[in-house]
Order: sequence, then structure tokens, then C-alpha cells
Amino acid sequence: MAAQLLEEKLTCAICLGLYQDPVTLPCGHNFCGACIRDWWDRCGKACPECREPFPDGAELRRNVALSGVLEVVHAGPARDPGPDPGPGPGPAARCPRHGRPMELFCRTEGRCVCSVCTVHECRLHERALLDAERLKREAQLRASLEVTQQQATQAEGQLLELQKQRSQIQNSACILASWVSGKFSSLLQALEMQHTAALRSIDVAKTRVLAQARDEEQRLRGHLEAVARHGCRIQELLEQVDEQTFLQESQLLQPPGPLGPLTPLQWDEDQQLGDLKQLLSRLCGLLLEEGGHPGAPAKPVDLGPMDYRNLTFDPISANRHFYLSRQDQQVKHCRQSQGPGRPGRFELWQVQCTQSFQAGHHYWEVRASDHSVTLGVSYPQLSRCRVGPHTDNIGRGPCSWGLCVQGDSLQAWHNGQAQRLPGVSGRLLGMDLDLASGCLTFYSLEPQTQPLYTFHALFNQPLTPVFWLLEGRTLTLCHQPGAVFPPGPQEGVLS
Repeated sequence: MAAQLLEEKLTCAICLGLYQDPVTLPCGHNFCGACIRDWWDRCGKACPECREPFPDGAELRRNVALSGVLEVVHAGPARDPGPDPGPGPGPAARCPRHGRPMELFCRTEGRCVCSVCTVHECRLHERALLDAERLKREAQLRASLEVTQQQATQAEGQLLELQKQRSQIQNSACILASWVSGKFSSLLQALEMQHTAALRSIDVAKTRVLAQARDEEQRLRGHLEAVARHGCRIQELLEQVDEQTFLQESQLLQPPGPLGPLTPLQWDEDQQLGDLKQLLSRLCGLLLEEGGHPGAPAKPVDLGPMDYRNLTFDPISANRHFYLSRQDQQVKHCRQSQGPGRPGRFELWQVQCTQSFQAGHHYWEVRASDHSVTLGVSYPQLSRCRVGPHTDNIGRGPCSWGLCVQGDSLQAWHNGQAQRLPGVSGRLLGMDLDLASGCLTFYSLEPQTQPLYTFHALFNQPLTPVFWLLEGRTLTLCHQPGAVFPPGPQEGVLS
């Protein structure tokens, strides 16, 4: 302890080492001769500790007493330097400016300081003992370590969950792929069986009809030969000069029997295909339709005059707030009721057409006064009653298909599922129903013709056009001269 105190007394405050050629200033502070001269060159002639100016013209004088003490210290036994205090401020760390032990920590400047620094530079700063500051910092680090460990645990848990989900997805994908492959294999096998059976049926029918044709051909050729022989015999008799021979043989000559009508060949393409033609048409419509998904809009179709249908609204089905006019070609939703409820009337804001379709290709057009209307088709069992909060049921169940026209968008509805589409500006809309291919396509006709949405389904019941409209809206069924009105049953339409 005494040696440490002695060493502190013999330490230069500038270089923090034992004095080398010590000198004494008028203020009484001691420094190495070289250190003080270098200090003055950089900072001016003043004491580094007390800031007392060094008089002009004065000379530095060697401190003989300190020099002697230092000689004794240097000549004494070597001291054990002891263990390395390690990095950072410790008991042996000293202030580079004042040479004092750094026992405090300045929180304001974030550095270790000595007692002199606290009096001068850090007098107004927040300070703490080194031990107290270390304990505080250790607590902060431990808290941070705990947080990072929790985060690591959470990350490990999430990693395990992600690996589990990835494994489940891989397993699910394998199962789905196997299921799809099995289904398509079964489908291909079924198609191949249908293909083979259809070709075999056609071949059997062809063989039977061709055999019938050969029999008929043999009959006709035999008759031609008999006619030819009879003609030759007549020619021979005509050339006979003996009257007796001519008369006797002419009485024995018998003409061939009557030819009879040609037997029609029993060949009917529709009968040979049976239901296969309709099945293949629907299947191709579902699988080969442009766009590859049920809602892909179809291309505009070139409709012939026999495809356009002039339709009328059914007064019996009209909601009691609907007013029909123009020979049931126009309907308007009015605030005032048009009459009491009756059987067959929609409780919903809906009306259907008188006509319905079971087969064939049909097209019709409707003009709306504004948006907030729905166009669609339905099976006969579409409910007339209101169920739930909706004011319409077109497309809400499996027996109807509809397109709801809103101000900024369209919604294609079927079986309670809606497909949102971009809006259209036109009010003239067309509906194309091709029951053979199972396609129901909606068109916008103004300002230009464009397909909006196509439903694909296996329609197996008669379909009736049905409409919903908001209060104040008007719908008009467009008629064309020369179009079929009403469609006849022979064209696949049930009145």
C-alpha cells in the first residue's frame, strides 16, 4: 500500500509515468521536463493542473529532491506487477488529464472520470460510482439477454411450426396429386371405354346396314338380269317367222314379277350417337372453353334470326310493387303496391318470363333504365318466398344463375357464391343460352359488344328467364322483327 502511494506521488500528471528529469513550476506542481515543454508548445505556458501562468523570462529548474528519490526508487528491488487488471477502467486506471484514479462514471458523457473531472468538466453532469453503474448495466444486459433468449425460443417454435406446415403441405400435395391422377386415370379409362363402345356400336350398325344394302343390291341385280332375259326372249320371238311357233311360245312367256319399292336402309346418326353427342358437347364446353375456367367470358357469337327470342314478362309472377306495360314487355318497380299478394307471385322484388327453355340455342336482350338490376335464369322450383335478409334469390342457390349489375361492378352469382367483375357503362344487355353445350353467357351491348361472364353447367331442367330490380328501376324486353314470338315447342321452348 505504501509503495502504491509513493508511486502515485512520483507520477507525472501528463504522461502518467514516473518522473523523468522532474522540474518544479512556481505553483509547486511537478512534471517531467520533456512533458511540460511539449505541453507548453501545444497549450500555452500554464500549469496543466491549476492553470497558473508561467512567468515570462523564468526558467525551468530541476527538482533535485525528487530526482534523488527517483534514483532510490529505481535502485530498489523489482516489484511484482501483479495480475493484469484486464480491460476497462479498474483500480489502476487513471485519468489521462489529471492523473487521478477513475472512480466515477459520467452518464451524461458516457465515460469514466476522476474526482477532479467531477469538480471541473462534469460538475453539472449525472454521475455514478463505477460499481453502481456496472450493476445497473449488468441488470440491463441480463434483461436484454432474457429477451433475446425468449425471441430465440419463439423463433425456434415458429421454425418447427413452419417445418410442420411444410411437411403437411407436401403430404397434402402428394395426396391431392395421387387423387387427381386416380380420378383422371378413371376418367380417361371411362372415356376410352365410351370411345371403344361407341366405335364398336357404329361398326356393328354399319355392318348390319351394309349387309342390308348388299341384300338389296343382289335383289335389284337379280331383277335386272330377269328383265334382261325376258327382253332377249321377246326379241327372239319378234324375229320368229313361223306363226305357229310364235303364238305357242308367246303364250308361255311370263314377264318378271314387280320390282317393288326400294327398302330404306336403317341408318340414323342421332340414334347411333344416342346421348353421347350431348354428353361430349357438354364435356367439351366445360374443358375446352376459352379461358380454362367456368367464368371465362365466351367470344361473341354470330346469332341467326332463329336464335333471337321475343319474350314477355309473366304477370302472375310479378311482385306486387311491379307495374307491367307495353303488352308485358316492360316492368317498373314502383313504391306503391299494385295489388294484394296471390299464389305464384314473388314476395321478392322479382319477375320471370312466360317462356322457358329446355333445349336448343336461345338469345334475348333487355334494356335497364339504371344499375342495381339482376338478370338470370332459374329452374321451376325457384322459391317465391323471401328467405333471409336478401331482396332477391337469383343465384343464391343451386337452381339459378344470375348477373347482378351494380354502379361500379358486376357480380356473377350461383349457388351462393359470387364472382366480382369490373363494371360496365352500357344499359343494353344480352343473354345467350346454349343448352346443348351447357353455356349461359351475358353480354354488354353498349357502347360496344363485349362478353361479361359465362356459366357452364349441365342444365337438366327447363330454364326460365328471371329478373330483379331496385325501386325506381325499369326493365324492357327488347323485341326484333322476324324473331320467334313466342318460341315454339319444336325449337326446344316450352310455353
